[in-house]
Amino acid sequence: MKLKVAQFGLGPIGIETLRLAAQKPWLEIVAGIDIDPDKVGKDLGKFCGIKSLVGRQIYASINEIPGRMKPDLVFHTTVSKFRQAFSQLEPLAKRGISVVSSCEELLFPSLAEPRLTQRLKKICQAHGSRIVGTGVNPGFVMDVLPLCLTSVNRSVSAIHIQRVVDASTRREPLQRKIGSGLPPQTFRNLFNEGKAGHAGLKESLALIADALNWRITNLTETGRPVVAKKALRTKFLSVRQGETCGLHQRAEAKVNGKTALTLDLKMYLGAPDPHDAIQIEGEPPLNVRIQGGVAGDQATVAALVNTAKRIHLAKPGLLLMTDLTLPRFA
Repeated sequence: MKLKVAQFGLGPIGIETLRLAAQKPWLEIVAGIDIDPDKVGKDLGKFCGIKSLVGRQIYASINEIPGRMKPDLVFHTTVSKFRQAFSQLEPLAKRGISVVSSCEELLFPSLAEPRLTQRLKKICQAHGSRIVGTGVNPGFVMDVLPLCLTSVNRSVSAIHIQRVVDASTRREPLQRKIGSGLPPQTFRNLFNEGKAGHAGLKESLALIADALNWRITNLTETGRPVVAKKALRTKFLSVRQGETCGLHQRAEAKVNGKTALTLDLKMYLGAPDPHDAIQIEGEPPLNVRIQGGVAGDQATVAALVNTAKRIHLAKPGLLLMTDLTLPRFA
């Protein structure tokens, strides 16, 4: 039986999620949702350039979708902060609709919003809905993948993760979110205010600690601009020498007084040698490297769609990726 799905958020990631979902014989796309008045009322297939979806409509909210078209699941790709996402997720949960979201803080929502986490969890349990946050990072490379690797360890004392991303290959919103084109001090100010940088790094760390039952202390996160040594140009923007072309962000925490978790992210335009690397201190020790790294935008979309088939196997609630069955292609 096909799952009826709707797409909430029709930005670059939302549209690519639709493209992949439209290829899955076990999914039936019934509608799009977006708060942008310029998109509401338009034909979903024509707006996204997907012929198979011509005739479906874009609505302003779940309330406007006819009852006969009620989705079983919604792909949610709008904001990074759980507090901002809550008002979009609550109506879905109250209708018994499950959600797979790219909201970064949803990976481990209780870290930033413990009260809202409990509130949404109770709503999901009361109405039989399931909500989970996922993606490539957070959602896989710097959290779920390292945890999978520990399945062959007799003991684990520390985990260190590095991710290097050439941001010139990524979508425009991400290039701007990492500060491309800003004066370095402006980026520092915005990062300190929580308005720039990569969201979800602390949540990745917290998910690992929770899964390993580690009690962490001294959780810190730092971020600094990477300054362009020469003028740079991408498909979307230009950066002059001396301006910010990306970031170096790091989160770490201690366990029993020792720095046992470090997550180090370098994401900037033209970054050389993109890769993902994981070192696990334990028995046996592991040192894993993915040359070229996991392609961010493509992998995020795949993570969302592949999670849709597994979410209904879990009990209702506000879930973590560690509450679901083993991630895999669907």
